Amino acid sequence: MGSPLEFNNIYGMDCREGMKLLDPKSIDVIVTSPPYNIGIPYRSYNDRKPRDEYLNWISGIAAGCKRVLKDDGSFFLNIGGTLKDPWIPLDIAYRLKEEFVLQNMIHWINSIGIPLEDVGDYPHITGDIAVGHYKPINSARYHHDCHEFIFHFTKKGDVHLDKLAIGIAYQDKSNIERWKSVKVDRRDRGNTWFIPYKTITTSKKRPHPSSFPVKLPMMCILDHGIGRTRTVLDPFMGIGSTAIACIRLGIDFIGFEIDPLYIHEANMRIKDEYSKKPAEK
Repeated sequence: MGSPLEFNNIYGMDCREGMKLLDPKSIDVIVTSPPYNIGIPYRSYNDRKPRDEYLNWISGIAAGCKRVLKDDGSFFLNIGGTLKDPWIPLDIAYRLKEEFVLQNMIHWINSIGIPLEDVGDYPHITGDIAVGHYKPINSARYHHDCHEFIFHFTKKGDVHLDKLAIGIAYQDKSNIERWKSVKVDRRDRGNTWFIPYKTITTSKKRPHPSSFPVKLPMMCILDHGIGRTRTVLDPFMGIGSTAIACIRLGIDFIGFEIDPLYIHEANMRIKDEYSKKPAEK
């Protein structure tokens, strides 16, 4: 039939309605981060719904995602909770069992501290490691929250990934010869991904109260396999991080967003990103 929507655009509409306009099984990868229902001050959305209402809303969106996702596609859902309510992402993952298989549960680490004594005998590491965005909390009950989830959902749990596309070199090079399966100096990163936030100074106003780094959707897309990814959907496009990731990887994107100001910011970022790309010969 053909969708009336065009790729490489962000549409100002509710994603539940927008996905109805997309052809079934037309999307290779979905990467998104919906509101967490923790009271974030979005301009055009109430982020404090009763829990059952919120989970029903997420379930409806998941059903739309399942409809447009290809049978061998990947749906990467970034979600977090709060120190007082850490059940939010787990409740969502459990509810989405109705639509998807949870193939991988990835832990997005945005801040980490490792004492030198725990690092081990590695060259070039001479002190404690403390990297990432760290904001102290004023609480004697809770640890600093430096982690969110990236749930990797698929339709049947059998999607092959390109794990080495986001892999890292071996610290101990003897592993290259020790393991028969190892062909190159690169290993699976595993299900803990360190992706730091870009620091925003207090003198610069944050354009969106809760946006993820561009590297996050880039890693999700590469993990699925860039060679078999033509179209990427972000139902909650926000200020366009997923679109920027797609432009850098040379693949098509489409997104939905209900806030006109966020769409404007996203389109400005997209225009700037295209201006950085070399002209095609």
